[in-house]
Amino acid sequence: MPLLTEDTQLGGQKVERVVFTSEVIQQRTAELGREISAAYSASDRLLVLGLLKGSFLFMADLVRAIQLPLHVDFMVASSYGDDKKSNGDVRLLYDAAASLKDRSVLLVEDIVDSGHTLGRLIPRLQARGPSSLEVCALLHKRLVELEPPARWVGFDAPNEFLVGYGLDYAEDFRHLPYIASL
Repeated sequence: MPLLTEDTQLGGQKVERVVFTSEVIQQRTAELGREISAAYSASDRLLVLGLLKGSFLFMADLVRAIQLPLHVDFMVASSYGDDKKSNGDVRLLYDAAASLKDRSVLLVEDIVDSGHTLGRLIPRLQARGPSSLEVCALLHKRLVELEPPARWVGFDAPNEFLVGYGLDYAEDFRHLPYIASL
């Protein structure tokens, strides 16, 4: 694991501590892949739908760990801007092009924090007629109850602002191979 150095200070923000190492993340992602593979079959026509930008590294590793045929698509939603706290205004910047009708959809999220993003997107996706819709979140702060709840969660996360492994602060820190606290 890279040491915390001056390279981990960007945009006036400095990484304070590593919360989840790269090795721990990879091990848990492999476990999630096995669990998800066991929950579906090829006939489910699995669509893995990633919420960008934060989930892109996790999703790439996750789909390689799922041992089933699957399709991928993406959505882009934003509720943070350049702040460390969600402003509650969820904007859908890009919607998935794939049909969800009669398919099993796995929505992949980087972190469940305020719940605003998923609270806005889940009803929108359910209205498109998937046979099932489940959520897989890399991190969950357990600050809110989702409906439906996230079926798969990589890690319970501390109530801190986390970066790395795709998570950012004002677009910085996504490149870190571990998850750290600012």
